[in-house]
Amino acid sequence: MSKMRYSRRMVLKGGVATVAATALPAPMVWAQDIKNITLRQFGTGVSNLNDVAKKVKEDLGFTLEMTALDSDSVTQRAATQPDSFDIADIEYWICKKVWPTGNLQAMDTSKIKNYDKIVGIFRSGKLTPESVIAQGTAPHSVGFVDGPDGTSFAKEETGWMTLIPTIYNADTLGIRPDLIGRPIESWAELLNPEFKGKASILDISSIGIMDMAMVCEAMGEIKYADKGNMTREEIDKTIGIFTEAKKAGQFRAFWKTFDESVNLMASGEVVIQSMWSPAITAVKSRGIPCVYQPLKEGYRSWGGGIGLSKSLTGLPLDAAYEYINWYLSGWVGGYLMRQGYYSAVPETSKEFMTADEWGYWFEGKAATGDITSPTGDKLAGAGDTRDGGDFYERMGRVACWNAVMDENQYMVRKWNEFIAA
Repeated sequence: MSKMRYSRRMVLKGGVATVAATALPAPMVWAQDIKNITLRQFGTGVSNLNDVAKKVKEDLGFTLEMTALDSDSVTQRAATQPDSFDIADIEYWICKKVWPTGNLQAMDTSKIKNYDKIVGIFRSGKLTPESVIAQGTAPHSVGFVDGPDGTSFAKEETGWMTLIPTIYNADTLGIRPDLIGRPIESWAELLNPEFKGKASILDISSIGIMDMAMVCEAMGEIKYADKGNMTREEIDKTIGIFTEAKKAGQFRAFWKTFDESVNLMASGEVVIQSMWSPAITAVKSRGIPCVYQPLKEGYRSWGGGIGLSKSLTGLPLDAAYEYINWYLSGWVGGYLMRQGYYSAVPETSKEFMTADEWGYWFEGKAATGDITSPTGDKLAGAGDTRDGGDFYERMGRVACWNAVMDENQYMVRKWNEFIAA
């Protein structure tokens, strides 16, 4: 099922524009017109995947050149090198830094075929009508501008988006249950002296500071008005608590890349750390026990989307919209969900997953057979359930979103002092 090819039925059903042009409403890009186009995309390694570029070539006919960078480098490139890319695959907190530069163009949601199926998190900010919007830079708060030339963020849906959402997740701590040997229920455990020299936190300031805040609040040390927008005093106190722990030898390492986090955990050098879902997947695929541990204080969440360069026009711009519509039509969503992420349009992903995969990843049901990664590695077996439960249980327990604070420059300076301490 994971290798399902695009059939004409899928094309029509998913509303994706390819060679079935005559059957679909205008405007339409013909495959022969776009086959010579190359679009340059960059973003983090989370979603800049060779398999996606290969599938784009198969299904849409044009070439997608992908560059994977760490989050800080992504931010810098989007903000300072507008002519170096066509598509920016970035996170919403990064958008808050990049949009004011004028390097991205607002996108017309009337051209997005599955817009109405995008989950509420990205549109109203609410997963369900009863949801409370979490602290931090919630995606919808930087997701809209008031028109094609809008420079400031709108408070509600306007028909013009800064990013078209694609991927998101509820992040927590990764643990090695075999080496810890007892239940882990709180973020506070990251600084438990029991794990001295075997803990790790990621060295990306805007994300790491949020993990720190979850820990400090869980310990009862600080009660933040908004973890995503700390005062200088809160920043000082947060960094101070972690600097003290660092000097006491709590941390084995600080990681910047996905691979570093995987190697630290797989080797057993680290038993508890900041982690991302596919990194857990990668450790488990080596046959090593690793859990994305649900914690009583909730999750730190993030969301990403596709932004388009201001200089993208004409046929390449049409091709970029084709790509976005294809992206939301299901194949990529299924691929990402097999890594533990969520798709912005979950229902289209369902068509590209087996009933067992959908049940396991989205509905929190026990697997009836082997659950495998996109590359075929076994991640779970019959009877296993996903860490944290179903989609609504996990995304409904988001305590904060990755954020950019008003005191961002001060925070980054203090973060660098912490790393150097």
